[in-house]
Amino acid sequence: MIIGIGTDTGGDDAAGLLVARRLRALGIEAVDYSGEVLGLLDRWEGAGDVILIDAMRSGRPAGSIAVLDARAAPWAGEELHVSTHGLGLFEALSLAAQLDRLPPRVVIYGIEGRSFEPGSQVSPEVLAAVEEAARRIAQEVSGAAKCL
Repeated sequence: MIIGIGTDTGGDDAAGLLVARRLRALGIEAVDYSGEVLGLLDRWEGAGDVILIDAMRSGRPAGSIAVLDARAAPWAGEELHVSTHGLGLFEALSLAAQLDRLPPRVVIYGIEGRSFEPGSQVSPEVLAAVEEAARRIAQEVSGAAKCL
């Protein structure tokens, strides 16, 4: 299951949604998610492999892509303060782990944003990263499909 997280009204916060839309254009099943991050626990119920794509703020250059294994990631520290949402994605993942509702495999693609103000446009660096992230995910998914 591939889930692009974000909003269309906050500039670079649309990164996850744009990747999901790009993947669908390539014929790969992906869904948009704009709700509260705790709703992801219901969304991925029963899924084996989950790929999450979201915008992040970590101090890296805009357009940087971080790929994290949610099961291997630490659950505290500066590295995890990357969400643009009220309750962050990592807090939701931590809660899911505590409730034994974390899928067996969760990979997070975080795209570093620059501008998150309401009404702002997606930055050129993030648009380029959207294409790169979609390419990487498409390659990952097609490689997994060949192994079946």
